[in-house]
Amino acid sequence: MARPIRHCLLLTGAAEGLGASIAETFARAGHDVIGLSRTNRSEHLKRRVEQSGGIYTHLSCDITQPTDVAAALKPHAGRINVFVHNPHVLAIKPFEQTTASEFEQAWRVACLGAMLAAQSVLPHMIARGEGAIILTGATAGIRGAAQFSAFASAKFALRGLAQSLAREFGPKGVHVAHVVLDGLIAGPPQSTRIEPDLVAHAYLELASQHPSAWTHEMDLRPFSERF
Repeated sequence: MARPIRHCLLLTGAAEGLGASIAETFARAGHDVIGLSRTNRSEHLKRRVEQSGGIYTHLSCDITQPTDVAAALKPHAGRINVFVHNPHVLAIKPFEQTTASEFEQAWRVACLGAMLAAQSVLPHMIARGEGAIILTGATAGIRGAAQFSAFASAKFALRGLAQSLAREFGPKGVHVAHVVLDGLIAGPPQSTRIEPDLVAHAYLELASQHPSAWTHEMDLRPFSERF
């Protein structure tokens, strides 16, 4: 019997924690998963995806390198229905001690990486007239705190990219969403941290929304987080 045609998720910054929760949740909902990260440590994600009924493909690639990203995604881009961009560099450092390379790298991972992967998948989404792009943001993308100059500026840039892409490609059928994660991730249930499986379910709901009622920006925080 032929295997049913499944949707396909591209997950950049594929790793344990939130990445693994996203991969498993989408696999249970009928998606195969393509994970992209610099390392090749993919056994945990592969196991969780395949136990959930999906097929996991790992691409070892530096998300900040245009040629590498384009080459890695070219064989797969045509079947990707959902793209979730998850990587970041959490740089917490006094501004006067922050180097130019550290500042630039935070932006390259969070924003340039999203741009490069989006350029690979968007033409195919536009041709089908549907698709979803979800960019993982943070409170720092709305409010820059002391010693977060590199991280905050990168997340502000990512939020601006999400807004621009939404306005350009929404009319062409592509749902672009930005999710503000306001709090630390992981920890036991009922703790003061965000439960990654619940974030993953929120992402799945975003990717499944009807075009008549799209959410562009969503913020998620634990009950105890002040805002």
